[in-house]
Amino acid sequence: MADEYILQIDDVTKEFPGVRALDHVSFKVKKGEIHSLCGENGAGKSTLMSVVSGVYPKDSYGGKVFYKGHETNYHSVKDSEKEGLAIIHQELALSPYLSIYENIFLGHMKTRLGIINWNFYIRESKKYLDRVGLHENPATVVSKTGVGKQQLVEIARALSKQVDLLILDEPTSSLNDDESDHLLNLILEFKNQGMTSVIISHKLGEVLKVADTVTILRDGKSIRSFDVKADHLTEEMIIKDMVGRDLTHRFPTRKSKPGETIMEVKNWSVYHPDYHSIKVVDNASFYVRRGEIVAFCGPMGAGRTELMMSLYGLSYGSRSEGELFLKGKKATPRSAKEALETGMGYVSEDRKTLGLILIQSIKNNISSSSLQKLSRFGIVLNQREIEEAEKYRKNLRIKTPTINQLTRNLSGGNQQKVVLSRTLLADPDIFIVDEPTRGIDVGAKTEIYDILNELVAQGKSVIMVSSELPEALGMADRLYVMNEGKIKGELTHDEATQEKIMQIALLGK
Repeated sequence: MADEYILQIDDVTKEFPGVRALDHVSFKVKKGEIHSLCGENGAGKSTLMSVVSGVYPKDSYGGKVFYKGHETNYHSVKDSEKEGLAIIHQELALSPYLSIYENIFLGHMKTRLGIINWNFYIRESKKYLDRVGLHENPATVVSKTGVGKQQLVEIARALSKQVDLLILDEPTSSLNDDESDHLLNLILEFKNQGMTSVIISHKLGEVLKVADTVTILRDGKSIRSFDVKADHLTEEMIIKDMVGRDLTHRFPTRKSKPGETIMEVKNWSVYHPDYHSIKVVDNASFYVRRGEIVAFCGPMGAGRTELMMSLYGLSYGSRSEGELFLKGKKATPRSAKEALETGMGYVSEDRKTLGLILIQSIKNNISSSSLQKLSRFGIVLNQREIEEAEKYRKNLRIKTPTINQLTRNLSGGNQQKVVLSRTLLADPDIFIVDEPTRGIDVGAKTEIYDILNELVAQGKSVIMVSSELPEALGMADRLYVMNEGKIKGELTHDEATQEKIMQIALLGK
C-alpha cells in the first residue's frame, strides 16, 4: 500500500443473521485528511467503522483492513488503540458517575506498587482538556455536564491514547449549533496538527465544510469516493448516490387546510424536577388546529421538550400550572397512559432511552402502547399483533429480515420508524414529535416527512419540535419561537424565515 494512505479497506464483507451489512466494501483514507463516510441509515457505515476499530474481531468478517501499511488482526478495541486508532461512537461511552479526568484515563492508568497517583492524572488531564477547548474542572462528575462537553471529554480521552486516526460516528447529532461549530473547528485544527479523521455524518452541510474526501455507502456497498474540491461536490450529488435517486423535494409539498382548534394551552408553567422554585417553562400559551403541523423552534435549552413532556401526562417537572383543552374540553392527564387515552401521542427525542425497549423485538415495541386494542379477555391476540407489526414494517419500509429481530440491532433511522409505528398504531388525534429526524439520513427523513403529511391529510394534528430550522420552515403551517422557557412569538409559514426566527428568539421581536 502506498505510504500516502493511513487506512485501506479492501473487499470487506460482514454478515449478521439474515442480513449482509457490508458487501465487498473498498476505499482508502489518506494520511492527514478529513474523510467523511455518508450513506442512508442501514447502509453499513457504523458497522464498517466497528470492523476497522476491532469492535468486530478479524475472524468475524471477510476481506482485509490495512492500517499504517500492515494488515490488521484486531481482536478488540484495545488492540487498535495500541496502534493509535480511536473510535467515538454516536452513543457516548463515558461512565456518568466518574469525574472528567477519571473518564479520560479510564482503562490506561499506570500504577506504582499498585497505587494510582491521582494528582498526576488531574494535571495531565488539563493538557488534553485545553487541547479540546473544554474549560472545566477535571474533578467534575461527567453526568453534571451537558452532551456537548461530554463529546469533548470523549475526544480528550482519545487524544490521551496518542491517536493518529480518529473515527467519529455522528459527532454533532446531539449538539447545538455553537457546540457543533466548535467541534468541527477542533477537527480542522487536528488536521493542521497532522491527525487523520474519519467522520460519519448525515449533516451534509457540515460534511462539505470540513471534509477533503467523501465516500458514499449504499445498501452495504461502496458506491464511490469524491474529492470535495476537485469534484466540486454538492449536497445534491451526495444525496443522489446515497439514495440512488434524485430527491428534488426534500420537504414534500402538500395543501394545508387547517380546521377547528383541537388543542389549546393557556398560561402553562412547568417547574424544575429537582429545583422546585425554578420555572423551566414560563406562562406558555398556544393552540393547534385539526389538520396542521405546528413547529416549535428555538435554541437548545429553550424549554421546548420540557413543555411537550409536561403536557403529555406530566412526564416532566415537579409540578405544572395552567390549563390544557382538548377538543374544547378541559383535560388533566396525570400520566402518559392517560394522555394517550385522551388522544395525544408522543415520540421522544431520545428514542433509545425513552422511546424504545431495545432488548425487545420490533413486534413487541410496535404493539406495546396498544395491547388493549390487540387483546381479547385480557389475552394478547398473537396473530393480530403480528399482522399489525408486519403492516407497519411494510408501510414504513423498516429494514429488517423479521419483526422478531431485537430493536437494538436496527440502525437509528429504522429505530425511529419503530417508534413512529408504535404511536401510529395507538392512533392518537394529536402527534407530538420531538426531533423526529435527529441522526437519520436524508432519504429516511423524506419518508418521515411523508408520514407526517399523510397524518395531517387524515385530519390529525402534528406538533413538531425541531432544532433544524430548514426542516421547521419546510414542514410547518405555523411556528412558535421559544427561548428561556417563554414563547417569544408566532409566525405563519409565509412569514417565517431563519433570520426572523433567530431575531424573535434572541431579541423577542
